[in-house]
Formats: sequence, C-alpha cells, structure tokens
Amino acid sequence: MIWLTWRQMRAQTLWSAGIIAAAAAYLLYLGADIRDAYRLNITDCTTGCDDAVHTLADQFGSGLLLIGLFLLAAPALIGAFWAAPLITRELETGTHRLVWNQSVTRTRWLAVKLVIVGGVSVLFTGALSLLLTWAAGPFDKVVDSRFEPLTFAARDLAPFGYALLAFTLGLVVGVLARKTLVAMAVTLLVFVVFQLLMANVLRPQFAEPVTETIGWDDANTVGHIDSFGIGPQGAGIQEYQIPGAWVVSDYIVVYKGDGTEFTEADLKTCEAQGGTPDDCLIALDATFDVTYQPADRYWDFQWIEFGVAAGLAAVLAGVAFWRIPRGLS
Repeated sequence: MIWLTWRQMRAQTLWSAGIIAAAAAYLLYLGADIRDAYRLNITDCTTGCDDAVHTLADQFGSGLLLIGLFLLAAPALIGAFWAAPLITRELETGTHRLVWNQSVTRTRWLAVKLVIVGGVSVLFTGALSLLLTWAAGPFDKVVDSRFEPLTFAARDLAPFGYALLAFTLGLVVGVLARKTLVAMAVTLLVFVVFQLLMANVLRPQFAEPVTETIGWDDANTVGHIDSFGIGPQGAGIQEYQIPGAWVVSDYIVVYKGDGTEFTEADLKTCEAQGGTPDDCLIALDATFDVTYQPADRYWDFQWIEFGVAAGLAAVLAGVAFWRIPRGLS
C-alpha cells in the first residue's frame, strides 16, 4: 500500500521537492546576506547608524514578504493539488475498487494516504517555515514586526498547523465532492477564507489586549511615535509602535492632564509663548491610551494558532474516516 501510494504521488512529490529545494537554497543565500548586512549596519556600525533599521527594511523587506506570501500559499496549493485529487482521482478512475479487493480495508487505505502524503506536505511546509525563520532572524530582531499578519503566519509553528489543516481539508472535500475540479476549487476557497478569518477575527481574540496610559514625556521611551497630527478635530497619533508588541490601536487620541482633549487652540497658545509642540504637550501633562498585545505573548499565540489548526485537522480527519466506509463504492 505504501509503495502504491508512492507510485501515485511520485510526480507531484518530485516537482514539489524541486520547488522546495530551490526555495531552500534561496533562503540559505538570503540568510547569509541578511547576516552580513546586519553585521555591517548594526554590529560593526560606528557612524551614521541611525538609519540602519530603514536600510535593512528597504534592502530585505520585499524579498522576505514574497517568500512569506509563498509560504502562506504553499499549504493551500498542497491541499488543492495534492490532497483534493488524492481520493477523487481514484474514484473517477475506479482504481479504489482494485485496492479494496486486495484485502486492504478502506480505513487502512485512507490512513496510509493521510500519513504518507500528509506527512510529506507538513514536512515540506515546516522545513520552509524553519528556514525562513532562521534566514529572517536578524531582520525580525531589528524591524520587530513578528506580529504582522503576513509575518506571524509564515514563521515558527503556525505553518505546520496550516499545512496539516489544508491537507485534511482537501482530503475531506474530495471524499464529499467526489469530483476533482470541484474539490480543488472548494479547498482553495475555504482555506483562503480560513486564513483571512484567523488573521482578522480569531487571532485578535486569543487574549484580552492590555491598555496602558502613557505620558507624553515617556512616549518615545516606552515605544515610538511614527506619525502625529493635530487639527480642528484635536490631536492624535496615527501609528505607535512598542518593541515586539502588537499595537491594536489605530488612531490614538491625546489628552491633557485634566482629561480633556488636546486641541489646536492649545497648540497655538503654546506657540505664541515660544514653545514647541513637545514642550506644550509635556507642560500640559498630555497622555494617551494605547491598546496592545505584549511581546511575551508571541509564542502563546503561535501555540494557540497551531493548536486551532491541528484541532480542526483532527476533526476533518475524523469526518473522512467516518465517511469512507459508508459513502463510497
């Protein structure tokens, strides 16, 4: 049975292995290049080091983003092109009847396919994930964007769970649909929807975010203000970053010490007295509230996301094993 499964999947396995090998070679090269740039711009930098982070981001950000997108797409493609046809192809050609007449039970037939082919798909995706995590290590340390949706789902444990889920999803859809093209299309659609829901709906609910009040004089000590603006509607921070954290707040209103909003009139009064905006904000004891997921929750979120995907995969596998003896002939 193992030999037969290999014979049926060897073409897909070989060309997929070729793609994975090419991606792995590129990641090894990229990792070495990032480490050289990190050494020159960070470790050994003596003058003009203020723009080191922007230099690394500009040099490697696009390449890492593309590799991350490929890694996000890989489980969906494996689920659609490996798992979905795995059952439907045999049903359409009738080869499953030959196997079942050779003392191979339906349960064993499905188990071998799930373990062998599914294991290879998880292995391929996981290997790429670990290589990308290693290659991007110095970049992630400096740019500090591990919680970004595309970065989070392409690093460490999450891709293992996605690969397992995508494969079992394709397998179950194939068992239920019994048509290859239909199964492939449904697998792609459902898995993409799941990824979007995970990033935008489920992941933010993994833990209650922390809300902290920060004084203006500590604003660039606790974190970093990327954009600050003031107008007739009041003063606000467009983007605030805390090292390693996932800042949930989009627009942050700035308040004076008495609890009222800092206004354009306050700024004009301050400027008339010769003060700068920062001097005015500090003098008025300005504060703002920022809501975020702390940096130390990163691995908790990784394990939760892996657990959710693996749990759903187990449920889907159970559906497949329940359906195989009852609905196919």
